[in-house]
Amino acid sequence: MNEHVIQPQGKTLVLNAADNIAVALANLDVGTETAQGVSIVRRVPRGHKFATRAIGAGEAVMKFGQIIGFAKEGIAPGDWVHEHNCGMGGKDGTLSHDYAFAEGVVPVEMLAANKRATFEGFKRANGDVGTRNYVGILTSVNCSATVAKFMAEAINRSGVLDDHPEIDGVIPFVHGTGCAMDLTGEGYQIFRRTQWGYTSNPNLGAALLVGLGCEAFQIDKMKEAYNLSETDTFQTMTIQEIGGTRKMIDWGVERIKEMLPVAAKARRETVDASHLTLALQCGGSDGYSGITANPALGVAADILVRNGGTAILSETPEIYGAEHLLTRRAVNREVGEKLIERIKWWEDYTSRNGGEMNNNPSPGNKLGGLTTILEKSLGAAAKGGTTPLTAVYEYAEKVTEKGFVFMDTPGFDPVSATGQVAGGANILAFTTGRGSAYGCKPVPSMKLATNSDMYQRMTEDMDINCGDIVEGVSIEAKGQEIFDLMLKVASGEQTKSEALGYGDNEFVPWQVGAVM
Repeated sequence: MNEHVIQPQGKTLVLNAADNIAVALANLDVGTETAQGVSIVRRVPRGHKFATRAIGAGEAVMKFGQIIGFAKEGIAPGDWVHEHNCGMGGKDGTLSHDYAFAEGVVPVEMLAANKRATFEGFKRANGDVGTRNYVGILTSVNCSATVAKFMAEAINRSGVLDDHPEIDGVIPFVHGTGCAMDLTGEGYQIFRRTQWGYTSNPNLGAALLVGLGCEAFQIDKMKEAYNLSETDTFQTMTIQEIGGTRKMIDWGVERIKEMLPVAAKARRETVDASHLTLALQCGGSDGYSGITANPALGVAADILVRNGGTAILSETPEIYGAEHLLTRRAVNREVGEKLIERIKWWEDYTSRNGGEMNNNPSPGNKLGGLTTILEKSLGAAAKGGTTPLTAVYEYAEKVTEKGFVFMDTPGFDPVSATGQVAGGANILAFTTGRGSAYGCKPVPSMKLATNSDMYQRMTEDMDINCGDIVEGVSIEAKGQEIFDLMLKVASGEQTKSEALGYGDNEFVPWQVGAVM
């Protein structure tokens, strides 16, 4: 494997010979002479961009060798390039691409089964493997959220979990929906997939599903749709059927106490990395994200794929403008066109709700140096590595293909990750430049810092520092470090977010459609 080492030019960095900007690796004051032979004419904050030559009004601004926007006005050499002088361009703010479906597919050199990396996981009866062993309490509707929380609190107070160290905990998955929805609509279908996806996630050893009784999302309808029957590790009940809040809580506590010994029978055993399904996430991105942590995570995703595993890239609004790079990697035209169908859905969705795709970069993203969604997307897509795109899934669909896949989700991290976990992800890697605080029960979340300054400030939250990539560590070496940690975490090592107790409030199903 060729080592890709970032080569800064003093306090600046040019990423591609075709670029007409450079990235500042430190705050550059007016008058600073740069390695590109230009003098800074307006202060450039660390992580932001400056022009390395004159850029005419309407001319493309280039980073990563790709278009990240167009000059709103003439930009002088050495001038700060950001949202004041760089925008999406075009009357409708869109940029057309040649999708070249399946023209850039490079076959993967897969490792033989006896050469694959291994971890210690929980084998489930259906062949899936968990990296954690939780008991979940799911709620069919917001109206049953309180009883679910009271059940979990009663179990935690009782001390019964002390007798079952094989159980990682009891989690109430509460939310704000489940009623006042069109029973034939897209929102209902998404919610049903999400509920079943969490119930069947391999990181749950047992699950309760509790409801009110009169809600739109009927538990019996879900059981019928998925041909489910109640077992010693899956039970359901509603408040109205059992006769009130107190009876519901008592019933739930007793059922959990019965389930704990059954779920506790699971033991970790050695399995190969093909049983890992990795959710790829980024949040609080900055100007370093597409340079350090995201490409390194892409290397780790490639390693996982070569070991027979699965990596799920998501956040459709955050690959907007980079989708042409993914369609080239699609294994066939059908897969590539399905991705573009989801892009067009999002263009229509944002338009009819009075928004636009370029609304995505948050104020924090912009403070960190990201100017347009095109720039953010080019960096975000790097998390997906280089292997062929084998499938495209809708939100919370069960992921069945191995290799690198895409799931359509919003860019909002908790909603996106909820869809990935419902799809079967059993481990998650999350890159951040500004310093996101996030956890994802029942799935362990590894936090990857894009820059060393933030890592030092938030070291108790961050699992790996990728900022040293601009200090000479190769992207490949960092990707291997991420993969090695992935195996340790999958085998039970706690992540920083787990140690801090994150994850109880990050179950956020995507709500699409009218609330009635």
